[in-house]
Amino acid sequence: MASWVGVSVAELPVNHRPRTAGRSKYGLSRTVRVILDLLTVKFLLSYATRPIQIFGLIGLVFLGAGSATGLYLSFVRLFMDEPIGNRPLLLLAVLLVLVGIQLITMGLLAEMLARTYHESQNKPIYVVKEILTRRERSPLPEEIPSGASGASGG
Repeated sequence: MASWVGVSVAELPVNHRPRTAGRSKYGLSRTVRVILDLLTVKFLLSYATRPIQIFGLIGLVFLGAGSATGLYLSFVRLFMDEPIGNRPLLLLAVLLVLVGIQLITMGLLAEMLARTYHESQNKPIYVVKEILTRRERSPLPEEIPSGASGASGG
């Protein structure tokens, strides 16, 4: 991530010595924090400038699952004449719809925040890694003389 904004990244050889005193502080709790950090880095690399794509996708999946469950329960109530008020599936359907709406809304808000951040600092939402230049430019089609195209005018 640092190299994206122009920082030079290099590797240096180090001399690893065995531990002479104390105990390692690296345990299971630190592993959980590392996994959360990796998720953060993955999100920042993939979706920092377009958060609606991740939150919206998850929200649409939840909204679709909740709506499908609600339609199933509606069918059961209307056509099979069974009560659905005491079913936990009804609560799950409502929960999925509400969480889906919240995730889509959160994605829209995050999208607005990301755009406001980039616009307020005059930063583009992209980073140019390398500019490629051509040594020799080929002529555009309108620059080719009409007799030189090699096409037969029949």
